[in-house]
Amino acid sequence: MRVALTGGIGTGKSYCAGQFRDLGVPVIDADDLAHEAVAPGTKGLAAVVARFGPGVLQPGGQLNRPFLGRLVFADPSARKDLEAIIHPEVYRAIEAWFEQTPGLALADIPLLFETGHQRDFDRVVVVICGAATQRRRLAARGLSEPEITQRLSSQLPLAEKVRGADFVIETSGSFAETDGQVREVYRALCNRPPAAPV
Repeated sequence: MRVALTGGIGTGKSYCAGQFRDLGVPVIDADDLAHEAVAPGTKGLAAVVARFGPGVLQPGGQLNRPFLGRLVFADPSARKDLEAIIHPEVYRAIEAWFEQTPGLALADIPLLFETGHQRDFDRVVVVICGAATQRRRLAARGLSEPEITQRLSSQLPLAEKVRGADFVIETSGSFAETDGQVREVYRALCNRPPAAPV
């Protein structure tokens, strides 16, 4: 069974992915794959430099992610250009991984709905939290209020993602409460339930 885990920035996707991994579910992270797609020496990095200029590189040849992030989140067309470079590589890698991974497996994909790939998966799990909690978590990462607003506005509203979910995990509460929801979803996935929200 191919499962996608998604949600919004700061909702707790990575934590939930870690809990699924602890339960024995193989997990692949789209963010890790996106980093690999623009590692030094890759065609992806060359394409990014060609589009955005050598200023996106650090002196050692690594991608200057904070600089590029500020650039693309302030310019929707630039963000789309960057996504057009990275996303195809990410989904190719995810597809290859699933082909080599038998049984229940999960892909952590933050922009699943934004990229229109939700139908590639047997089940979709959406991780959500309250708006105040989400903003507080992003501020704790060092983002300013304008940066938080930019990032949130670049993603679909959580309510829209929930409408496309087979399962929803709400992380505004305690870790124990979140862990309990993860276990419930895991048990349901193992039993192959009908695609109905819980």
